[in-house]
Amino acid sequence: MTDTMEASDFVALLQSPAGIEHLLTQASPAVHIVLNDVEPNVMEAALASLAPLPIVVIGLAASPGTNTDSDPSMALADLVIDPEHKTDENDNGTVHEHIEATLHACPTASVALALLLRGADDRSIPAGLVAESSTYSLLQAGSEFQSWKSTRPRKLSSATNDPVVKVDRQGNVLHVTLSRPHKHNAVNTAMQHALYEAFTVAATDPTLTVQLTGEGPSFCAGGDLDEFGSFTNPASAHLVRLERSVGRLISTMSERVTTVLHGACLGAGIELPAFGTHVVARPDARIGLPEVGLGLIPGAGGTVSVTQRIGRQRTAWLALSGLTIDAPTALAWGLVDELTP
Repeated sequence: MTDTMEASDFVALLQSPAGIEHLLTQASPAVHIVLNDVEPNVMEAALASLAPLPIVVIGLAASPGTNTDSDPSMALADLVIDPEHKTDENDNGTVHEHIEATLHACPTASVALALLLRGADDRSIPAGLVAESSTYSLLQAGSEFQSWKSTRPRKLSSATNDPVVKVDRQGNVLHVTLSRPHKHNAVNTAMQHALYEAFTVAATDPTLTVQLTGEGPSFCAGGDLDEFGSFTNPASAHLVRLERSVGRLISTMSERVTTVLHGACLGAGIELPAFGTHVVARPDARIGLPEVGLGLIPGAGGTVSVTQRIGRQRTAWLALSGLTIDAPTALAWGLVDELTP
């Protein structure tokens, strides 16, 4: 772990060009601060100085079990962790070790995520989607994602006549079912287009409600890795992503969308449901944001939808740790609204 400083000392560094230069010339992009009392009157200036700095600020509780929610210094942290927190009974590592591994492997994507999330609360949903897609497209051309992609021979999915999304209207309910069970409903281009068309139907008919589910062992394992990076022009991909944004459509009719989660719910598998106002999870649901480990950030709207539900610090926790959370934890955080047998 890199050097740790008190939050008050961190604020002092933010108040001078020399202090900022010190923060920017560290070997690691991570800055660890112990959350403690900081004079409220200096916080506004400190946050303004911090906003554009390409670092990741990791907040640490002064002692295990300390409640830092009301501490003004919380606002300085991009995420907050307990350094001793184990991931689960099957993993000997700590959450902190997983985050450090991500920062080491993908520092550019990690910093890009932190910078993006710092301004999330000040953006509308459309503005947030533009900012996310712009950052995502830049990272697609970056060395971290290109390095990941080079380890995976491109293997586009074979064409099939079977529908990748099943749409069935029963009265005023539109049942939309992801139907690539053999791929854990990973979202490929065909599924993205089919989802956009289905939600366009619902968006243009205010009498309809939507029930979104997935076939097979998982609701959705995220984007189809076999198609990641298949767009040769990231700038064009940015425009296509905005033109056919399923998340934007769901946000325009959020109160009419109910999603039932089960199994793997990764990447788009939680980013899209989080735009709706009613997300139901079964006991086996496991939720995560794995994109930073690939040299990217969430690209289906998660920096908007997930952040609106659980805040930027927990969103960063999910994305930088690469870990999954279970259904009860997601309920406690507010990422899902109901548990069902």
